[in-house]
This record gives sequence, structure tokens and C-alpha cells, in this order.
Amino acid sequence: MGDLYVALLHDAVYDKNRQTVTTSVTTLDVPDIARSCRTYGVRAFYVVTPIDAMRGLTRRIMAHWQGGFGSRYNPNRSEALELVRLERTLEGVEIDIEAETGALPVLTATSARSLPGGIGYAALREELDQSTRPYLLMFGTGWGLTAQVVDRATRVLEPVTGPGAYNHLSVRAAASIILDRLRGKR
Repeated sequence: MGDLYVALLHDAVYDKNRQTVTTSVTTLDVPDIARSCRTYGVRAFYVVTPIDAMRGLTRRIMAHWQGGFGSRYNPNRSEALELVRLERTLEGVEIDIEAETGALPVLTATSARSLPGGIGYAALREELDQSTRPYLLMFGTGWGLTAQVVDRATRVLEPVTGPGAYNHLSVRAAASIILDRLRGKR
């Protein structure tokens, strides 16, 4: 089975007007996505932001759950936060994964919108099960990954959809659903 990595990109994402922006790190996304990553056997969870203040906030979140009051209040979160790595850019993530595994990851974009060439969950799950290459599952904050990031991806995952037209999940909810579909017991 190929190693699975997750990246939450706060840069090279869109705002609601489709302008490319850098978004803020939130205090909920980091521990919640880390917990989902730990549950589903992800090798590492990257928080990607070029902004020093946001990297500092991420370090404070990690310190709270790994050594502060949070580590005593809920030790399970400390274990999940061990997966978190900080990078300034997507390229930095790729370099880190290549250094760890000896191979560049298969970039896999996620989106709330249907995009051309999308791969289904069953097909990607089978690919992951049979591959020896690492895969990087990329989530965008704000209003999603820019076209430039999606164009770099080898795979584009179909969106998570419900029975109606409404489709605006939080990134942490979407990450949990997608990880369950790709790695959950069947």
C-alpha cells in the first residue's frame, strides 16, 4: 500500500470572488484534521502557509496539545498532533516527502466542484492499495485550490456530494469523509 500524506494549503487558494489569496490557519482545522489523519493511517499532515504569524499560531496549537494543558486534558490529541508538519509551500511538502520516501508523491487534488478528469473514491482507493508510491492528498482552504495547483495534480478526486444541491462542507469535514472513503474498513 502506498503511503498517504495530507496537505492543507492556506496559500494558492481562492476567495469567494475567485481571487488568489492566502488564508488564515484556524484553531479547529489543525487538531481535527490531525485526528482524522491519525485514525486513517496517514503518514504526515502538512499545514502549508508562507505567513510566519500563521506558522507561529500552528506551533502554539501544537504546543497546547502536546505539552500544555491540552496534553493532560486529552492525551489522544497529543498523539494525533505528532503527525503535523509545517511547510511554507507545496514544493516544500514535495521535497520533504521525497526525502522521506525516495519518490515524489502523486499529487491528488480535492475540490467541492466537479472538475474534468475526476477519479472516483473506489478507483483511487484501489490505486492506493496497489501502489508503492507515496500519495499527497491536497485540500484547499478558502474557496478551494487554484487552477494552477489543480493543474499540477496527477489525480483530481471527485467531490463529496450529498442528495441536494447544497455543497459547502468545512474542510475538516470533507477531509474526514474522504479519508474514510479511501482508508476506512469495508
